[in-house]
Amino acid sequence: MITTAPPTPSLSPTATLTDDRHATRSPRDDLAAVPTVLRSEWIKLSSLRANKAILGLTIGVNALASWAVATLVKDEVLTASQVFIYPALLTAVFAAVTAILLFSSEVQHGTLAGTLTAQPARWVIAVTKTMTATAAGFVLGAVGMAAGFVGAVAGGLDVGDTSAMASRTLWTLLYTSLAAVIGLGLAMIVRHSAGAISGLLVWWFVVENLIHAFAPARVGRFLPFDAGYRLLDVGSDLDSAETIAVALTRVQCALVFGGFAALTLIAGTVLLHRRDPN
Repeated sequence: MITTAPPTPSLSPTATLTDDRHATRSPRDDLAAVPTVLRSEWIKLSSLRANKAILGLTIGVNALASWAVATLVKDEVLTASQVFIYPALLTAVFAAVTAILLFSSEVQHGTLAGTLTAQPARWVIAVTKTMTATAAGFVLGAVGMAAGFVGAVAGGLDVGDTSAMASRTLWTLLYTSLAAVIGLGLAMIVRHSAGAISGLLVWWFVVENLIHAFAPARVGRFLPFDAGYRLLDVGSDLDSAETIAVALTRVQCALVFGGFAALTLIAGTVLLHRRDPN
């Protein structure tokens, strides 16, 4: 008796792909990958020597600036509970630069392609980098204020009334965190470290000052970085009577600065989805 083996069932390519659970990703799979990608982003952030140098500069600059104010300013009575947030503008710059390097360094060193290969869902990359940048801005803000307080006390200032310190601290942390988000969004748009940093600084310290000098005060109050600085509520001797009369409240300044951060980040995320990795 001759026996024949049963015919092997044929599978169409469509059936093969359907049966392979690794062929497609579900939104749940992408969401489950967020903690792992976030840990990877934090490792990359904390291992870069440039970021360690920025952390050291934040501590040193804040302490030195507060000490200098404490020892050199003699025409008004200041306390450490006021002065500790004075150098926050510099901290915000450091936070923005850190966030720029978080993305642009990957593009320039060719590692972004590997990151997107490991995690093809680009919205996951955008979300985790935003979380990491915000955390970096928060940490730098907290460390900077602590160093500023120590520098002010070392300069001979009394601690003063501490009832408003908690509020000042929270507004300052919002300022430095949003500055970091803006830096990340700008890096995702420009994709070049030097270009993003120079563009940020030129707009922040040159263009906005020129607009302030020539534009009506009602226009100047909506400049993003000017609105961000006013979250500190430290005042400015250069403000004109017109500027003071139309000044925004702290909450309104937060909306202006936060809105600019959101627009920058959204534009960067859209470009991240549309562009090639490198």
